[in-house]
Amino acid sequence: MPSLSDKMKEWGNPVEMLRNSQIGMYVYPVVTPEFRNWRVEQEAWRKTAVLFDQSHHMDELIVEGPQAEEFLAYHGINAFGNFNLNRAKHYVPVTPAGHVIGDHIIFREREDKFILVGRAPTSNWLMFAAAWGKWNVRIKHDPRSTSRPEGERVLRTHYRYQIQGPDAPKIFEKMNGGPIPDIKFFHVDWINIGSKKVQALRHGMSGAPGLEVWGPYEDKHYIHSTILQAARDAGVDLVQCGSRAYSTNTLESGWIPSPLPGIYTGDGMLADYRDWLGTDMYEAAGAIGGSFISDNIEDYYVNPFELGYDFYIGWKKDDFIGKDALLKMKESKTNRKKVTFEWNKEDVLKVIASAFEDGIPYKWIDFPQPNYASSSVDMVMHGDKMVGMSMFNGYSYNERCVLSLGVVDQSVEVGDVLTLRWGESDDTAKTSTEQHKQAEIRVRVSPTPYSNEARSSYAENSWRTKAV
Repeated sequence: MPSLSDKMKEWGNPVEMLRNSQIGMYVYPVVTPEFRNWRVEQEAWRKTAVLFDQSHHMDELIVEGPQAEEFLAYHGINAFGNFNLNRAKHYVPVTPAGHVIGDHIIFREREDKFILVGRAPTSNWLMFAAAWGKWNVRIKHDPRSTSRPEGERVLRTHYRYQIQGPDAPKIFEKMNGGPIPDIKFFHVDWINIGSKKVQALRHGMSGAPGLEVWGPYEDKHYIHSTILQAARDAGVDLVQCGSRAYSTNTLESGWIPSPLPGIYTGDGMLADYRDWLGTDMYEAAGAIGGSFISDNIEDYYVNPFELGYDFYIGWKKDDFIGKDALLKMKESKTNRKKVTFEWNKEDVLKVIASAFEDGIPYKWIDFPQPNYASSSVDMVMHGDKMVGMSMFNGYSYNERCVLSLGVVDQSVEVGDVLTLRWGESDDTAKTSTEQHKQAEIRVRVSPTPYSNEARSSYAENSWRTKAV
């Protein structure tokens, strides 16, 4: 079977391969696009309560066995010394060169059993690493649901729901049959949902109070109907969130969901990994979109310091993949920093208006989120100098503006007005783009998270609350 290595040889340059991918729009599968409308659904996590169905768009990986903790600690940057039972962490693996591969939320269920949930790059890396290093672990992989199931039945190992918003605690108490335990941020405890005992993670993806609950997929319909009934009994207008609005909550809370995995260069383990990856897997089939074009794929990579993950790093661990490289990066003055970009209203309206005029329009800004590539990288300029990358964008009805998340040089300050180049500078084979011209959009550098509620309600020492 052909591999990523074979496909890269065929193209000659991985940038061209990924920029011309024909995978199409990035899809959040199965879940209804809109239950009411995406504006009301966005508004609900600020004003009342929202129900996210997270059962389908993420991989799930179960890692268990005598060396499960040792294996995961070696392949991720995180410290494991404080990782007790019923805890969760934001797990980040990097390459030997220190480049981010992806991230997962990792739950510890037993001393020797962990569940990881997130995008494919981290799952793929860990499945390969388990075999490549001959570790005494067992891995069960439940890949995300098919992007376009075309009416076929979809089954998962677990359902996963999240309830957020200022009125969420009223729902928790009703469905639990009384007050729930005082669960600390990113800790897990058991609660009741009707007659079922379920695990609940204290989370806050949109910045508001919330719990994430999960259990066997066969219980999904019962759990769903019980949550909705509890909301009615509590007098809360619980709004179900569709797949269109779901991805935009991160714009307010500050997580960059899809950096390009830094696996396309490097020898040794990375070369073997590219031989292992098939041409139908995320790393080979995914797409790069945006105005930034470089012949060097490494210009698209990011490291943990740039994404605000540096305080996760378990420096006291004897060894882990990437440790030597990260020690050098730690002293570097060239690490960028994560920010939010607030797009200028007049410039956004200019882009949209071009679709109603004769001639070639600017690149369409889809609402609420233009998911036209797996990883997006738009140039952010100060005059003629590129000073950053915009990596994930969309519209927030709560803030009444288009926002994007990205990284900038250390010299950039909150309040600076820069220019974002929107749209691609040449034609590609991507089926998710139309013929268009580039636009220049003014952006104001803003804090991350952008939402004041998220900045104030997340736990201290959270990656979301790292100061710019």
